[in-house]
Amino acid sequence: MTDEHTQEEKKFAASSEAWKQVGTQFQALGENIAAAFRSAWEDEKTQQYLHEMEKGLTSMAQAFGQAVDEAAQSPEAQKFRAEAQKAAQSARDAGAKAAEDARPHIISALETVSAELQKLIDKLGLQIPDEEDVPET
Repeated sequence: MTDEHTQEEKKFAASSEAWKQVGTQFQALGENIAAAFRSAWEDEKTQQYLHEMEKGLTSMAQAFGQAVDEAAQSPEAQKFRAEAQKAAQSARDAGAKAAEDARPHIISALETVSAELQKLIDKLGLQIPDEEDVPET
């Protein structure tokens, strides 16, 4: 009876250690996801694109502002303002699209991290214990 009890304790200890490792791997996954997101966001090329887009939008807004100021006295001013607002909205939509275009790259990086984590779990031979293998307390 004592030998059987000792075996159950060993199984429980092994199961507890396996779950502890799973928890550690989830923590590492979270850290890796955060690092991947930071890396993608802080990437020099990404920042360069964002800076170029910001410069272009600023220049466009200034040009629109100047044109609106010059045309403010003309009878066509109201029509022009409406068109300028549409153009500004189009520029905002383009900025949102640029952010949306980055999303698949981030998703791909997360999928890769997840696959690598699964490989590690498989390599370590971690198994989820059956309910009947876990001793009742």
